[in-house]
Amino acid sequence: MGKEILNGNLNFGTVKVNRSLPAIIHPVHDSNSDEYYYLSNLDQNIAVIMKTVHLYKPTEKSTDAIFTVLKESLSKVLVHYYPYAGSLTLSHEGKLIVKNDGRGVPFVEAETDCELETLGDMSIPDPDKLGELIYVDPMAKNILEMPLLTVQVTKFKCGGFSIGLAINHCMSDGLSAVQFLNSWAEITRGLPLSNPPFIDRTIQKARQPPKIEFTHHEFTEIEDISDLDGLYKSEPIEYYAFTFDEKKLCRLKQIATEDGLVESCTSFVALTAFIWRARTVALKMNPNQQTKLLFSIDGRSRVKPPLPNGFWGNAIVLACCMCRAKDLVNKPLSSTVRPIQEAIKVTDDAFIKSAIDYIEITRARPSLAATLLVTSWTRLGFNSSDFGWGEAFHSGSAELPQKEVVVFLPQAKDSKNIVVVMGLPGPSMKTFKDIVGQLA
Repeated sequence: MGKEILNGNLNFGTVKVNRSLPAIIHPVHDSNSDEYYYLSNLDQNIAVIMKTVHLYKPTEKSTDAIFTVLKESLSKVLVHYYPYAGSLTLSHEGKLIVKNDGRGVPFVEAETDCELETLGDMSIPDPDKLGELIYVDPMAKNILEMPLLTVQVTKFKCGGFSIGLAINHCMSDGLSAVQFLNSWAEITRGLPLSNPPFIDRTIQKARQPPKIEFTHHEFTEIEDISDLDGLYKSEPIEYYAFTFDEKKLCRLKQIATEDGLVESCTSFVALTAFIWRARTVALKMNPNQQTKLLFSIDGRSRVKPPLPNGFWGNAIVLACCMCRAKDLVNKPLSSTVRPIQEAIKVTDDAFIKSAIDYIEITRARPSLAATLLVTSWTRLGFNSSDFGWGEAFHSGSAELPQKEVVVFLPQAKDSKNIVVVMGLPGPSMKTFKDIVGQLA
């Protein structure tokens, strides 16, 4: 595969940092006596590292002591989030579980001669550039050897700083990652936790006996008759960030409802339907190619009883739609919107419990062949964390975890505009841009 391309420009990386050796941070006192920490079935299939960067502009407040301040507050917040200081291992059942062995959290101090503005457009995942702001254990050979959380704080020449986090997704979904970040920020500012974590995940255990009540197409294997794998291997992936303002989103909703098949739809549903169809066209899928849409739904309020306030873990489930490429491309947008709405509606307590039980019985993982996976960060509130130097002016992902993943981001705080971040092979991205350009 050739070089990755970012918004049409070859990326050579311009940020160089000087890193310290990692200091290992432990909870300031031991709050747990259990040898192991249980991970639910919803944690099992997403043991990938989420890399996020959070940027803070310079203020009148000095950052001279920021490393010491943040290390001390991290040791305090880890009392509440002690599993982060453990190690990932396998249970006797072959499932992921956390061993509370006191491994600790690596904390790296870093400095750069660059200004924050050197980073340019931060909405586009750029592993070469943003990877400099995140610490990944170079000795870890596999996911079991990687720390569950690493922290790198980087001071910039302008007086601003960044916090780079590498979190194993099996420990937290997006909401829980934000919850941890906000808790750490509150403790740094000397405040009590506004949303203490509820960390007992045994409330998500499978039923006994397990009972599969739905067809779970999210795990269905699809044959790649379009040779998409070959396309991705032969062409460099181009990453791009598309901004859909209120006008474009209203236009999409208008298109989705103009034939009367659906009365109304949300911006998320209309945009997801549009992206799925446009991406299918851009990839030139075989007309008979089965294609799948997966999108994450927060199950916290959908299960009965609802998960407790402050639940920390993974509560997202994958909703699924499937159809042939020719049906997706040739039928009106409303024909794509309606099954997405139905998939959202069916994701209730019974469906979520069935999914948990399905994983219990089959140990299946979602298949991503000929698949689009949409995850929305528009309401996570990553930018709200204030460590005493003001809120982050930008928070984002350093890289997309899979080529099939598309991320929806808010353009700015309180903005209804949605930024769609994605990667496609170069020729496919050109086609995709043309399709977006026709949206008027």
